[in-house]
Amino acid sequence: MTDLPVLILGARSDMGQAIAHAFAAQGHPIQLAARNAAGLDAVRADLALRHGVEVTLHDFDVLDSDGFAPFLDSLPALPQVAVSVVGYMGEQAENEQDLDKASLVLRSNFEGPAGILALLANRFEARGSGTLVGVSSVAGDRGRATNYVYGSAKAGFTAFLSGLRNRLAKKGVHVVTVLPGFVNTAMTEGMDLPEKLTAEPQEVGGAVLKAVQKGRNVIYVRGIWWLVMAIIRNIPEPVFKKLKI
Repeated sequence: MTDLPVLILGARSDMGQAIAHAFAAQGHPIQLAARNAAGLDAVRADLALRHGVEVTLHDFDVLDSDGFAPFLDSLPALPQVAVSVVGYMGEQAENEQDLDKASLVLRSNFEGPAGILALLANRFEARGSGTLVGVSSVAGDRGRATNYVYGSAKAGFTAFLSGLRNRLAKKGVHVVTVLPGFVNTAMTEGMDLPEKLTAEPQEVGGAVLKAVQKGRNVIYVRGIWWLVMAIIRNIPEPVFKKLKI
């Protein structure tokens, strides 16, 4: 259904824009949502010119839960696909010591994205169609000392998406969980990332598009991550406590 738009929540991110391009290339109108959305006008113009689709900008703050319903009411059309790419990693060392910073990570990666998708789920259910896509993280597959605040938020989001998918399975609404692994974006700039485990934003965009088209449930953008995380999840706890991963 290319006549109904695709909503990108977190459109300022590299992954969000890559996903927008993937859907726009298929003829979908695009709704770009982010804080200070007017600053994305160049992105809007590029998408519209390159793909010949309508692209609109919408202010959205994932930390402002009171504004979620008015935000959805303000959209020119209820989207057919809504993708949440919202995320904030922070620094683990700071998150351990500062509850406000830890709270920001939890709200940005779990509470906020879950809240807006919950409202969209209700509207999609009432209509009887639509797809919700949540970009979570392999960090949520098992808590690790190096990023357990961020990882716990993503674990919560992954569980939320799973429950939402189960609830809506017979309501005409599909829910996709995306686990990208490492992605070469501004968030990971400066990190020493292994090449075979690191995807490009365009790779994520293509994977999300394919998952929506084929009705996939949970996807690892690079299949090798399924094996990596299966191994990590199954390391016995006495051994796991001794590791630094």
